[in-house]
Amino acid sequence: MKNIYTILLFLIGTSFTFAQSGDLKGTVVDQNNNPLSNVNISISKTSLGTTTNAKGRFEIKNLAAGTYTLTLSIVGHVSKQISTTVLANKSIEIVTVSLPEQSEQLNEVVVKGHHNKYAVKTPSSSLRLKTEIAKLPQNIQIISSELLQDQQATSIMDGVIRNVSGVTLLEHWGNFARVNMRGFRLPAFRNGFNVQDTWGPLSEDMAFVDQIEFVKGPAGFMMSAGEPGGFYNVVTKKPSEKTIRQVSLMAGSFDNYRATLDLGGKATENGKLLYRFNAMYQTSDSHRGNEDAERYGFAPALTYNLSQKTSVTAELSVQQAESYMGAAYVFAPNEDGYGSLDRDFKFTDTNYPASDIQEVTFFGTVKHDFNKDWSWETKFGSLRYNQIGNSTWVWSMEQNGDAVRYISNWDALSIGKYFQTYVSGAFQTGGVSHKLLGGFDYSQKEYWADFNQFGLTDIDQPFNIYNPVYGNTELPVFNKSVPVQYRDNIYNYGGINRSVYVQDEIGFFNDKARLTLAGRYTNLFTRGKDETDSKITPRIGLSVNILPSLTAYALYDRSFIGQNGVSFTGETFDPVDANDIEGGIKKSFFDGRLRTSLGAYQITKQNVLVTDPENPNFSIQLGEIQSKGIEFDLQGEITPELNVILNYANTNVEITEDTNPENIAQRVAGHAKHLTNGWLNYKFPEISKLQGFGASLGYQYQIDRSTWSWGADNESQLPDYFRLDGALSWSNDQFRVQFNVNNLLNEYLYSGSNYATYLYWQSEPGINGRVTVTYNF
Repeated sequence: MKNIYTILLFLIGTSFTFAQSGDLKGTVVDQNNNPLSNVNISISKTSLGTTTNAKGRFEIKNLAAGTYTLTLSIVGHVSKQISTTVLANKSIEIVTVSLPEQSEQLNEVVVKGHHNKYAVKTPSSSLRLKTEIAKLPQNIQIISSELLQDQQATSIMDGVIRNVSGVTLLEHWGNFARVNMRGFRLPAFRNGFNVQDTWGPLSEDMAFVDQIEFVKGPAGFMMSAGEPGGFYNVVTKKPSEKTIRQVSLMAGSFDNYRATLDLGGKATENGKLLYRFNAMYQTSDSHRGNEDAERYGFAPALTYNLSQKTSVTAELSVQQAESYMGAAYVFAPNEDGYGSLDRDFKFTDTNYPASDIQEVTFFGTVKHDFNKDWSWETKFGSLRYNQIGNSTWVWSMEQNGDAVRYISNWDALSIGKYFQTYVSGAFQTGGVSHKLLGGFDYSQKEYWADFNQFGLTDIDQPFNIYNPVYGNTELPVFNKSVPVQYRDNIYNYGGINRSVYVQDEIGFFNDKARLTLAGRYTNLFTRGKDETDSKITPRIGLSVNILPSLTAYALYDRSFIGQNGVSFTGETFDPVDANDIEGGIKKSFFDGRLRTSLGAYQITKQNVLVTDPENPNFSIQLGEIQSKGIEFDLQGEITPELNVILNYANTNVEITEDTNPENIAQRVAGHAKHLTNGWLNYKFPEISKLQGFGASLGYQYQIDRSTWSWGADNESQLPDYFRLDGALSWSNDQFRVQFNVNNLLNEYLYSGSNYATYLYWQSEPGINGRVTVTYNF
């Protein structure tokens, strides 16, 4: 690991001999000389390009010296091609380009261009960054909507994480996804807001998702709330000038039926009011049976452009879901081992009831551009998660397989309120450029849960796992007469986060080297504490273009975030105090169509929470944990027909400080030491007789893995994990038909843990498939 850091630092230190490159700038207007926004600017024979902003301006940086052909296109206007020459170390201003309206338009004009499906160039605006991913001193990976479609993902728990190095999905209760990266749990963000609570939020449905951004490292300068391992940010579908009319129907194994609707475009002729409306309905069973669950929701969104400089966006999402929380767990005596029962074995009774969940979110955004360099944005949001239901676990397990089960009440209410306001701008001081960002963040969260009511379900006759008899369970009756937040003896977590931050990205040598200097002040209030916690944390990053297609970076960042919840004895937890040191290189191939990144990191995290071994529904706080690793990601296209995702991560997390000296150097659960994923998608070219057909193949391979705890001598008891998936598709301009098959090898796949006198696991289904038909009208 030391050798890797040495090499990375050497690359950065010796990278000030630059390749010859320059920049292109320009303005696009209509026939009346009004600026045209969202014009596609593409460079022929490359995947490079951009779009114009609200003032019709565009800029493409760090192009190798030479002559290029640019194509400018937008629906409803005549497209144009222009040739221009890029000079070394110069910024070339192209003469204003006019795109008149299409004079003869019988039908909607569709301008086809090449689009890189898997390699996203820039993050969403919710990350507050205006620099390309390749030039940032940070490892950020983005899962595009096209990739989600190719894999037929329906929720965050549906294999989405396979597309990013080092990300694993731990066992879950069924209502929310517990995603880990670099050995730590990732907070769930939506549109830049941290919406995570102790047992939530509701697992994200992909019908409402445009893309998912995995940000590695603290990233506190962006969110002021970054877990040191990173976070994932779900970006919802936004209103668009482009007309969108799409309906999709799916049918799959285990009575899985699903329908989605996506509508969008201009709500007024002048285009000032834009809309987007998404809806979904799904009903499905599990491979265990008798778990028919229903989920539906809708998400309207509106954007009103008050002027070319000011816009207002409002987004609402309402989702209703059923979840058989805890029903996926299977228990057995230690001596029998994992997977000793059939993978379709059902531990709950056939009358085990589903829990009802309703989640309502609202996001509002006000944007204003003062000029082409300075802008202001204010965002606010709210989340209300209401759960009426229960969970299940085992009370006792005998060696002969006799089990006593219990059901506990699990009514919960989570309320979050969020506010962000920030200013960003760009200016020059001599030959040095500055990208300034500064703002204020506020979040207030509160969570109520009733776990205390429970009842045994196998008092007279134990449930024997080797000779199961179903239909004899009498469900306990819980007192739900008053809302959960007003009951006695409930768990009440919450807190307030206030943060002020400032960042300057300083560009040297015609922006070929970028030094990031940032700092933030965070003030935390945690329910149950008499005093607030506060701290000033710095951030330093360096990113250097060794070549136009090769960038080296180094980063030092700190994290300071509160921790909700209490221990089994009712004690609150201290904030997480962590630092991250990392470095790496980012390289693109084939004129930017294929992008790669290689990095190494070391995270030192104090006051970390781990599962209480004696009370698995609670956590305990350790002294210090250190995570070290190497990560490699590759995404993009090898040819216009062949798209690829490939990644690998080596992760090692161990205890470095603890009140018990015997725990020092012990590994910490929640990751696989070696993890690699791949996904290939091939679409036959238009000149082929198989035009429109495509095929995909993907895998996930985990070695030396653990989800919650380690067995004897700190060795994982779980076997290695290998899963193979595939897909076939056909599409034209209007239709798309896709058939996906998961677990092609029909492997018995599971994850689990050892607990006292028994062990437990959750199995995945055997070979299974789904067919989706999508129609654009």
